[in-house]
Amino acid sequence: MKLCRLLCFVLTLPLHLMKITGLYGMYKRLFPLLAYNITFSYNDKMNQTKKDLFRNVSRFANTDGTLRLLEIGCGSGANFKFYPYGCTVTCTDPNPHFEKYLQMSMDANEHLTYDTFVVVSGEDMEGVQDESVDVVVCTLVLCSVRDVQRVLQEVRRILKTGGAFYFLEHVLSDPCSWTYFFQQVFEPLWYYLGDGCMITRTTWKDLEAADFSELHLKHIEAPEVTLMIRPHIMGYCIK
Repeated sequence: MKLCRLLCFVLTLPLHLMKITGLYGMYKRLFPLLAYNITFSYNDKMNQTKKDLFRNVSRFANTDGTLRLLEIGCGSGANFKFYPYGCTVTCTDPNPHFEKYLQMSMDANEHLTYDTFVVVSGEDMEGVQDESVDVVVCTLVLCSVRDVQRVLQEVRRILKTGGAFYFLEHVLSDPCSWTYFFQQVFEPLWYYLGDGCMITRTTWKDLEAADFSELHLKHIEAPEVTLMIRPHIMGYCIK
């Protein structure tokens, strides 16, 4: 396995040089278009899973019925259609080139109210006030952040007491599986093609260590998606 991973790493050297020289920035402009198109396929395959994930989001609304929701790494707005009618959504993403595709999703989901699109990383959302939102959502994002624990600290900071953090993430497979083998081998290449995506993270351990008052988490096998990202975790935490 180590030899196969080394060979894969060698194949990524041109991409590594592009990143060092700054040419990789061109791919960051292209990635939102790729992600936008992939979204349709992923949502079709994960439609019921996402419905199950977000089925009780309204539980965390305020007594007046308002619900303030912030999404970390919103990308092209793949989750909008699963959010309850009338909630106010704040979108954040470190890649400003998503804004064009995000607007398309906003136009297609008029049942929501949209606040702002903030270009910021999940590790540092200093522009968002403490305890200012009822729900935070993060799907297929913790795989590519620099520091998962730092993101979860920020989530706890901006969530009101009693608020919830919803997550859906692909994770490392069982070490006895072929999926695990391919994840280990192809991670260097996947990292560049997925704009920093790591396919060997044990994100459930970070969630368990994040000091939420409640954690509702389950492991699933995502149907019909690419083998290397088939193992997922989903659920929500309560502050």
